Amino acid sequence: MAIGRPTKPLNVTPQEKEKLSMLARRPKSAQAIAMRARIVLGCNDGLSNGEVAKRLRITGATVCKWRERFRVKRLEGLLDEPRLGAPRSITDARVEEVITKTLESMPENSTHWSTRLMAQKTGLSQTAIVRIWRAFGLQPHRVENFKFSKDPQFVEKVRDIVGLYLNPPDRAMVLCVDEKSQVQPLNRTQPILPLAPGVPVRQSHDYERHGVTSLFAALDVASGVTISSCYRGHRHQEFLRFLNEIDANLPGSFDVHLVMDNYGTHKVNKVRTWLARHPRYHVHFTPTSGSWLNLVERLFAAVTERCVRRGSHTTVRALEKAMLDYSDRGRAIDGARRGTLATRSACANACWWRNRSAG
Repeated sequence: MAIGRPTKPLNVTPQEKEKLSMLARRPKSAQAIAMRARIVLGCNDGLSNGEVAKRLRITGATVCKWRERFRVKRLEGLLDEPRLGAPRSITDARVEEVITKTLESMPENSTHWSTRLMAQKTGLSQTAIVRIWRAFGLQPHRVENFKFSKDPQFVEKVRDIVGLYLNPPDRAMVLCVDEKSQVQPLNRTQPILPLAPGVPVRQSHDYERHGVTSLFAALDVASGVTISSCYRGHRHQEFLRFLNEIDANLPGSFDVHLVMDNYGTHKVNKVRTWLARHPRYHVHFTPTSGSWLNLVERLFAAVTERCVRRGSHTTVRALEKAMLDYSDRGRAIDGARRGTLATRSACANACWWRNRSAG
């Protein structure tokens, strides 16, 4: 004979059962909602409140509470009710005033609103301003820069260069060529303090400068081989020397596609004459304000971060050695190993072509 008050039927519909099953199984469901859905599903299967509580390892009072909430309010009864508390002291009109002032006005003698300035202007607390800005995603202190390219052939040039990267011509090499100019070898006035537990690497903010140098680099897109050299100048004479170095170290049986920017030294008459005398070279200029298309810029960014900003160099030669050693890393060449570039590059391109043909 049953003991206790009889339980009232839940009468779960197929649609409600499907929704409850989804809430109970869905990985992104809140655990509280998932537990309540399991309680209702267990009760709907004919189990008693005690059996459901034992299976889910919860108390019987919890099962009774959510069973009754579902019976009365259905699926909405499984949601948390609004909690009691003090009423809001900031009305919607005040919130709208803060948002309007933030978006449509500027403070006096300042470039942007701060939480303290806005609090003084509106009469609210700084904490309230912080909460309002955070709720609506307002960040007046942040500025992001952007730049539009005014090149009339922007689309055509982007398609041309991206097409080289994605589908390079057969029996050809694609080289990304650029210069990192005016690199300063900075020597810190005090020795750099090493890393210690809880203490980062420390260096003095003042420094001594020892001249400048320019890093010329050409990155082979297919194999990752990098030709790099440093020159003290950044004129068309140095660029011609670098082109001769590229030509001396590349196999003569390949066409070469050069991806370059619109720097003035790349377009002088002597450079045009050199390219005319070497018909296997094909130049692809990046659009104006589109140097991000040149993949060698990633190498320059890494060299700046690893060798220049966090380095201390007493001479220009020391900085040049650091940049060339970093750009080497088994890919670039300098000094005595320049003679091996042709073999390494030819092998890398041959493997790439073989894999491309097999695919």
